[in-house]
Amino acid sequence: MTKKHADPAQAQRTDRATPPATGTVPIREGGYTDLRSYGAIGDGRTIALIALDGSIDWMPLPDLNGTPVFARLLDEAEGGALELTPTQPFTASRRYVPGTNVLETTFTTDTGVAVLTDALVTGFAGRLPWAELARRVVGVKGSVRFRWRVAPGTCLQTASPWIQKTTHGPVIRVDSVTIAVRGIDHGPRGGGDRALAGRFTTSAKSHHVLAVAGTSNEPLHIPQPELTDSGIERTVSNWQAWAEEFSYDGPWKEAVQRSALALKLLIYSPTGAIAAAATTSLPENSRGGKNWDYRFAWIRDLAYTVHALIRFGLREETHASVSWLLKTIRENGPELHVFYKLDGTLPGEVEKHDSPGWRGATPVVTGNPASGQLQLGVFGDLFDVMRLYVVAGNVLDSETGRMLAGVADRACDDWRRPDAGIWELEETRHYTSSKMGCWQALDAAVTLAELGQIPGDPSRWRSERALIAEWVREHCWSDERKAYVMYPGSDELDASVLLHAPSGFDRGERMSSTIDAIQQELSRGPLVYRYSGAEAEEATFVACAFWLASALVCIGRTKESIALMDQLIGLSNDVGLYSEMIDADDMSFLGNLPQGLSHLALINAAITIEELTAPKK
Repeated sequence: MTKKHADPAQAQRTDRATPPATGTVPIREGGYTDLRSYGAIGDGRTIALIALDGSIDWMPLPDLNGTPVFARLLDEAEGGALELTPTQPFTASRRYVPGTNVLETTFTTDTGVAVLTDALVTGFAGRLPWAELARRVVGVKGSVRFRWRVAPGTCLQTASPWIQKTTHGPVIRVDSVTIAVRGIDHGPRGGGDRALAGRFTTSAKSHHVLAVAGTSNEPLHIPQPELTDSGIERTVSNWQAWAEEFSYDGPWKEAVQRSALALKLLIYSPTGAIAAAATTSLPENSRGGKNWDYRFAWIRDLAYTVHALIRFGLREETHASVSWLLKTIRENGPELHVFYKLDGTLPGEVEKHDSPGWRGATPVVTGNPASGQLQLGVFGDLFDVMRLYVVAGNVLDSETGRMLAGVADRACDDWRRPDAGIWELEETRHYTSSKMGCWQALDAAVTLAELGQIPGDPSRWRSERALIAEWVREHCWSDERKAYVMYPGSDELDASVLLHAPSGFDRGERMSSTIDAIQQELSRGPLVYRYSGAEAEEATFVACAFWLASALVCIGRTKESIALMDQLIGLSNDVGLYSEMIDADDMSFLGNLPQGLSHLALINAAITIEELTAPKK
């Protein structure tokens, strides 16, 4: 998909236009671009978001969960960006190199065509000890004038960048981060006291490289642009080697593989943790208010990820993620927390920053207030990981078995308590999906005990499992709504109940009737709101729509499930990425991105449909 652009430095407007159709990008409005504009690249440690005009508007250095040095996404004036764009009006189209997270953008002007390739490069032995960005521009025909600028921001209004002249040339310093910029035929020129900049003009087969390297609180290896350039091919080969290990030949194969590659970006390789998303503070509605930091590892997301990794035959990532989870739980026990930092420690306090936010939607925060909540569904998430891991042919160690037996006993008691629910709500209640999650935990605990993987007599777990099912049937079903309601005594609906068709809690008439109610009240076209009343607060939640597709096939409504999936696959951006939410009116993206849960829901819906519709052997 293409769209005509002016030079972004000149083409800013303050009126709010309706976002364009999927795959196109509007002219920057007040310096910000539509969230659909962004493609993502990464190296297993950090992620960069690249707009269709060639600007990198988000990249923490050197770690994803650090303070973002490049954050124009949240602060147009002071956030910082790595710009590389034609200086004349252009059209742009892009794609990922097949089987990779290396992004190619083709710029076409009245005078020529050039291709920009972006990669966070890897080394001969895997991930580099520092972050190294390669931006290569190759002339295809005619000539195209480019300008570039590497301008770190203020780290969300907490630091000021400056240029230091060294023996080996200028470097940029901001807070604890040091950045070097080198290149091949890149025309460095000026930039002022806080940035480095330059210009060059392509010709047919011309070759230009911008190499950007960064570290934090450690010395910096100055990039050698020739090695950075050759590192692009090495990085392509490394991604494609990983993709070749990816085993899936079912429906929607291309979308499933792209989602798997997006998830791979979110796996933090130093520990094996899985970030929920690459960003913080992108709003759930255009007015702001509901802005959160998702650069943490949720147990829920890890559970869904393990399901996908096992199905794809990716043994190393599966084991790394499971091992990280168990180690982290032990080190931060005995309480089971909802999420953890990517290094396995507990999250700290939420900090608000004096930044304007994307298109003025505040607040901008680091940290997440849900860290101290009781969410009973986490029991089901943990045990689902362990059951999947064991059924896939693995064996638990004795310490893990004892720990899980203790958690199962706690679930037997705690399921009677009110909690914040899966949606991390402020008001604690007896949420229906939380009770179903406890049922799921005890169901998996019984299976693991029967397989000899956790010690003890599972009779209590069987008994409490039955009590939970009876309690839900009696208290959480509404004859009037003909649906499972959000909590006892309510007439509100909750899309997270859909998760418990795949979990096995209910694949019968009551779940089918609940689906009908959810479609009538919470659906907008193929998209779904999280719960009753959410439409007044936020956009539709992408994962919920894929959960609906999974639930439909679980209850035998296969044609509806497949038709819904076909619609949802078409709602990604032009390079196959999803955010957390989509506005049902204009299909614009909202919320953090790329959003792991959205891609996980797509993958698991496709897997569930494949497993339940494949011919019996």
